[in-house]
Amino acid sequence: MDLKARHPVREPVTTRPGPVSPNDSIEQNSRFAHRLSGCASMHDQIFAAPIARLGDFCFDEQVVDVFPDMIQRSVPGYSNIISAIGMMAARYAQPQSRLYDLGCSLGAATQAMRRHVTQPGCQITAVDLSHPMIERARAHLSGFKSEVPVELIEADICDIPIENASVVVLNFTLQFVAPEKRAALIARIFDGLRPGGILILSEKFRFDDEQVNELLIDLHLDFKRANGYSELEISQKRTALENVMRTDTLAVHQARLRDAGFTHLDLWFQCFNFGSMIAIKASDTN
Repeated sequence: MDLKARHPVREPVTTRPGPVSPNDSIEQNSRFAHRLSGCASMHDQIFAAPIARLGDFCFDEQVVDVFPDMIQRSVPGYSNIISAIGMMAARYAQPQSRLYDLGCSLGAATQAMRRHVTQPGCQITAVDLSHPMIERARAHLSGFKSEVPVELIEADICDIPIENASVVVLNFTLQFVAPEKRAALIARIFDGLRPGGILILSEKFRFDDEQVNELLIDLHLDFKRANGYSELEISQKRTALENVMRTDTLAVHQARLRDAGFTHLDLWFQCFNFGSMIAIKASDTN
């Protein structure tokens, strides 16, 4: 997967203003996450037939077309995480600040934040390296009413300046960043956050305890089987991902966050080997 964009593309999304309820239920958020996809009925069959030469997984047009179905059937608790991102954005967004969705894919986290943010003068910057993802996100986001403007940028998130931020979201994104670049990215996010700002970091984890690690992997595979994936699909996708998605342990994530300067951090959600962390920049940090 190419980790560099030669020419970052910045385009705003403009929509008509409308009322936003801060009390949307998880069910409501799940429904708009599916609506946001615009193709929720498209079934993921990318790896259903044998592929003679498997390449590395990439977020191309084929993946974008089935992404909502893929993510719901592959990532346990995804809708709950999206819903909570909106709730935390409502709590932590500060007036006249930026909210970042780094690795925004189709814009589900971006839209969750838009629906909940009520502080004046906020703007969301949504970044993704995949051109098809950005184009589809632009089309979907333009169909929702909001007073919160969104700037969509097609670029490598490692090249994006983080400035005047109150909320930063990395929703299953850091695992696709080259391991040697992760510490610098987290440090840059910390530096760009306002005091009292929050980083929401969702990832697939691996575990040091081999027995626990194998159990949680097996439970996740059972989850995928229960959602209709065949053994062939599971095997081929795992092979396609092995060179582009490199997971860390929870301890590695925590150490990286502390090294960057975060002092308030913890795991707030976990299902099998998937989870989400929060890291809050101390209010008295200069």
